[in-house]
Amino acid sequence: MAQKIERVGVLGAGLMGHGIVQVAAEAGHEVVVRELDEATLQKGLGKVEKQLARAVEKGRSSREDADAVRARIRGTVHYRDLADCDLVIEAITESLPLKLEMWREVDEIVKPDAVFATNTSSLAVVDQAAVTGRPERFVGLHYFNPAQVMKLVEVVRCVTTGEDAFQTALEFARGEGKLAIPTRDRAGFIVNRLLVPYMLDAIRAREEGVGSIAEIDEAMKAGAGHPMGPLTLADFVGLDTLGSICEVLFDEFRERRFAQPPALRKMLSAGWFGRKSGTGFYDYSGETPTENPGI
Repeated sequence: MAQKIERVGVLGAGLMGHGIVQVAAEAGHEVVVRELDEATLQKGLGKVEKQLARAVEKGRSSREDADAVRARIRGTVHYRDLADCDLVIEAITESLPLKLEMWREVDEIVKPDAVFATNTSSLAVVDQAAVTGRPERFVGLHYFNPAQVMKLVEVVRCVTTGEDAFQTALEFARGEGKLAIPTRDRAGFIVNRLLVPYMLDAIRAREEGVGSIAEIDEAMKAGAGHPMGPLTLADFVGLDTLGSICEVLFDEFRERRFAQPPALRKMLSAGWFGRKSGTGFYDYSGETPTENPGI
């Protein structure tokens, strides 16, 4: 039986966290978001406020509704403020050691019947569940960027996940207006298991001279009906994130299609992470992106 979720805790207010916070508050939940320090917290809350203001400007929301959403969000730099949450979702850096350290501390503070969820895009959910005292109440809730816009949430059942916790996670995501798709705890889940090799093949096609960066992107947009080409998408996802997912997928499946192409490894060494760093397959320093001549 699904548990009623009233108060939601979110760990991290960064790239994914601030969107998860906004979506939960828009669904009527009280939300407590925790960050490492006050400056990072205020930056994340500022992004939520900017998105709410934009919705008002475009007529998608009234000022009263936007103010009500913001009033349901509370920021903190202390884990103790998550103690009474019914559901806690982590959205911190995609590093297993950091996530494990965080969960060990949070597990001692949050009430025993709360459900824990990880927003990991590729790491094994069970590895995180196992370090808590509630592995049967641990699930994956994989949102997509930007969480305020993207409809899909992959709801991940690991080997320890109990039926009540799984149904709670499903109903929570559906209550946010999301398309909640159940999946198993295998590296990459559904979307990244299929999407990452596609982006990697596009990088290899560029390496092999099949087409230029822009030509490959435009061909896939026009020929497959995709809203953005694979190399633009890689920049949007973040090449560092893509590289991390590659490592997890390759470690589990040991197949060449999941391995980092040489061009990706060199770009990561150069600090070219895509849109977030200003340089990836495209240079984002001007008004419109242009192909990166260094590749």
